[in-house]
Amino acid sequence: MEYTRLGDSGLQVSRITVGCMSWGEGGQGRPWVRDEAFAEETIKAALDAGINFFDTANVYSAGTSEEYTGRSLWKHADRADVVLATKVNGRMRPGPNGAGLSRRAILREIDASLTRLGTDYVDLYQIHRFDPTVPVEETMEALHDVVRAGKARYLGASSMYAWQFAAMQHTADRHGWTRFVSMQNHYNLIYREEEREMLPLCQDQGVGVIPWSPLARGRLTRPWDSETARSETDEFGRSLYLDEDRDVVAKVLAVAERRHVPPAQVALAWLLAQPAVTSPIVGITRPGHLADAVAAVDLVLSEDEISELGEPYVPHAIAGHQ
Repeated sequence: MEYTRLGDSGLQVSRITVGCMSWGEGGQGRPWVRDEAFAEETIKAALDAGINFFDTANVYSAGTSEEYTGRSLWKHADRADVVLATKVNGRMRPGPNGAGLSRRAILREIDASLTRLGTDYVDLYQIHRFDPTVPVEETMEALHDVVRAGKARYLGASSMYAWQFAAMQHTADRHGWTRFVSMQNHYNLIYREEEREMLPLCQDQGVGVIPWSPLARGRLTRPWDSETARSETDEFGRSLYLDEDRDVVAKVLAVAERRHVPPAQVALAWLLAQPAVTSPIVGITRPGHLADAVAAVDLVLSEDEISELGEPYVPHAIAGHQ
């Protein structure tokens, strides 16, 4: 496994992040979500492979993803050896204050997440999308107070417009509050709209990029017309991609066949070769998913292959900010 700094921070993270949305109780209508035994098996295998970066969120499976992740991690790793990230914004309870990025919500939800994770602090506390209903100053001051209280070491953000991210960073700078060190955004071979503004902004500002859905909800791992349990039930995923994207998938399959490797390795290797990308977040529902992710770190694509994979890209409407 290779390691790199998360943006300009001093935090060292593995080039692959394990996404923990893949497990939890009930699955919130997602039949592909796995149980706690699978979570522990996967986390142990990831640790053995040298992965130190794990990402979850309070909203995943109504908090049980955090519970499974914490219990599994502390069985097999020392707290000091793990970089643990979670997120806040999603709805956790009914009522007007049950979601969002108000001071009340942030201070309540960090404590609830720490309890579920079984730890005194998270390494990276992220806002799970932008909340237009709350003043930016309120959100940034509350997040700064979380850091000052020792409940988070660093702050991160997730999908939003570049101007929104710039406004939040500027607000932190203006008040002397803690800045975001990372951006968790939607980026893969099929969806590259982040290359227009967000990725250049992150590179300019020294912000690490940890993309979600690096395999386009599995689209980049199989022939376009094939289905899985996830694709058959993933309404959100169906809204993200276009039928024209099949040409990109065909290129991935062609390069994978020539290289004699699975398509997932090619798609991840392309993403890891992008200069702005720090560590793609890979969801794992089968052991082979982890093996492909780890192998992708060592797969070096030629400049011709990178160009070939990118050539059929079709512009998309902005997606993934909600």
